Amino acid sequence: MADFKVITSDFVNLHISTSKDDISFSEKRFPKSLNIADLKAKLELMTGGNCNTMQVEAYTKDNQLLCKLDDNNALLGSYPLDNGMRLHVIDQFQIRNELDLGNEPKFELTDEEYAKKSDSVRAFLLKNKLGKYNEENQVKKDLLEAEEKKLAEATVIGARCKVTVQNAPSRLGTVMYSGPVEGLSGYWIGVKYDEPLGKNDGSVKGKKYFECPDKYGAFVKPHNVLCGDFPEEDYDLIEEI
Repeated sequence: MADFKVITSDFVNLHISTSKDDISFSEKRFPKSLNIADLKAKLELMTGGNCNTMQVEAYTKDNQLLCKLDDNNALLGSYPLDNGMRLHVIDQFQIRNELDLGNEPKFELTDEEYAKKSDSVRAFLLKNKLGKYNEENQVKKDLLEAEEKKLAEATVIGARCKVTVQNAPSRLGTVMYSGPVEGLSGYWIGVKYDEPLGKNDGSVKGKKYFECPDKYGAFVKPHNVLCGDFPEEDYDLIEEI
């Protein structure tokens, strides 16, 4: 009897989202041989979260919680992840900052006083070379942001564009905004799509960046936007009998 082997890919394509906002990052390709600690380091560069404090949850294509990636030594391939699923990054610092403290008085230290503490989060990160205190990761993050800024500054407001995200159909639209978005890391391009295929009306967390109808607006990374001669298509609705 012949032997049959099930051959699986060495990589998995996953969507990324964060607890910081309702904007998802474009799908990313990760090697299954990556351990969770290294995965978090990559997610830190991508999302701006802190790899030492973040929690990572995996969701199915139906948006159901599948599992938590809480073993830093485990390999990504040891989790039951398939292409098209989503990793959700939760930043504990952010959750703490968003707590409603009401009228409770806040105890604050100056930067100089805080730097002298040996039991602070900063001291721990500095000692273990984590987060922004990891020089190699910080250099990579700075280079990525510099590249994003260059692309964003070269993107002309009002230009026609095509947005291409991996494993998703291309969408046509018009560039409406270019620059940083409050609460998000890096630089973003605000696009008004020709069809209601977006996620918002040009607003993020109540702040308006450009005008467009609801579901026509989206914010995407500069490398996903190609400007050019893309005429607006005619989407006349035909009444069916």
